[in-house]
Amino acid sequence: MENPLDILKQYFGFDEFRGEQERIINRIVYEKGHSLILMPTGSGKSLCYQLPALMFEGGTIVISPLIALMQDQADALRRKNIPAAFINSTLSKQERDKRLDQFMKGKIKLLYVTPERFRKKEFTDRIKEKEIALLAVDEAHCISEWGHDFRPDYSRLGEFREIINNPLTIALTATATPEVQKDIIHKLNLKESETKIFHQGIERPNLRLEAADIFDEKEKYPIIHDMIKRYKGSGIIYFALIQTLERFSEKLGDKGIKHGTYHGKLNDVYRKRRQRDFMSGRENLVLATNAFGMGIDKPDIRFVIHAEVPSSIESYYQEIGRAGRDGEHSLCLLLYNQEDLYTQMEFIKWSNPSADFYSALYDLLQRDLARANSEGFEFLREQMNFKNRKDFRIETALSMLDRYGITEGSIDDKNLALIDELPDVLKDEDFLKEKLLNDNKKLLSMVNYFRSTECRRVFISDYFGFPGEKPCNNCDNCTRNEGRN
Repeated sequence: MENPLDILKQYFGFDEFRGEQERIINRIVYEKGHSLILMPTGSGKSLCYQLPALMFEGGTIVISPLIALMQDQADALRRKNIPAAFINSTLSKQERDKRLDQFMKGKIKLLYVTPERFRKKEFTDRIKEKEIALLAVDEAHCISEWGHDFRPDYSRLGEFREIINNPLTIALTATATPEVQKDIIHKLNLKESETKIFHQGIERPNLRLEAADIFDEKEKYPIIHDMIKRYKGSGIIYFALIQTLERFSEKLGDKGIKHGTYHGKLNDVYRKRRQRDFMSGRENLVLATNAFGMGIDKPDIRFVIHAEVPSSIESYYQEIGRAGRDGEHSLCLLLYNQEDLYTQMEFIKWSNPSADFYSALYDLLQRDLARANSEGFEFLREQMNFKNRKDFRIETALSMLDRYGITEGSIDDKNLALIDELPDVLKDEDFLKEKLLNDNKKLLSMVNYFRSTECRRVFISDYFGFPGEKPCNNCDNCTRNEGRN
């Protein structure tokens, strides 16, 4: 067996490992031990399974939540002459079968799939015959109902592991509280005593963490304008509301500041163009909702500004992790306005429909599916008896029905179909209320982060269950505390 360092140099072009990478790889390759990896965004988590995959005889399956992300990762590996591929719904059946056949024959070492692929019997019937040396679960926080990006098919990965004979497993995430860490291990049908947790802490000393109390929206404009001028290079400004983003875009445009915009209401072609322009450097500034960022690996982002309060420490930490990946000084600025909290509280409410709402919508689709496909969301809103344009419970509920495999197709494409019964979990009012309470607690933690007078990096480390972090001396609180001494 080749030495991991030799493979690192040959395929990845690095002379040495970073942080915990070597210890993790040795655990996987030599100890054959299950591992949960908690490492900051941009710190090289993917290498922890990509390199071992090249050292094992069998194949490696990588579970990834986003189609675009798996495509980018597979393409990047192929450019390094590493045999990798993805299988997802964007491919024709012929191409999916071809790639699966190549994986079965060992011509592909790493196969990227979404967890939804394991719903397909033709896939599971074949894949269970293959020797799977390693199962890598990327964005593993998606397993937990208490995580910030839950996906029901992730929660079934324990069943999927059994289908492929319970292989050696590595789960990876940047954001998992102690509660979520336990849930990940449990849902994968692993034992805590057999699973080693590696965490690198919040080791991004080049990130300057700051927060400012803002009275109203007008006060944000000069601050953002000043930061854009001060920090030369690329930057992302995050917004919670599309209409706020558009107002700021108009203001910056009036001042002659070139920038792009990125949010869920723009068409796919435009969004892909904006992302390409940003990655290539043709456009240095992007105003975006949290729809932007997954898979963004641009080393020279000099600032990430949150113009509106995000919903959780998890999402905030993931988004600021996109700054300063080249190790150079970068700013992460949170603009805190009390009004933004009310916006997030509304989001949380609409993101957590009640059991009665799920049942009513499911019954409506059973009765009038053809009309729903024909007339779209307006029909559903009218029948569910609400007119508030900000109320997106229908969108949330339809998304959850899709994620649980209750529906196929979409209202937008006029081909929505019911294929299963409403699951018990969406009828469980006590569980849904607990989920709503948990989401509100996450928002409260974001408030506490802003109000805290201790080192901001220490606050984040404690939140994720990594006590003992030393003050960073690179945040506004540390600077204030130093001035008092």
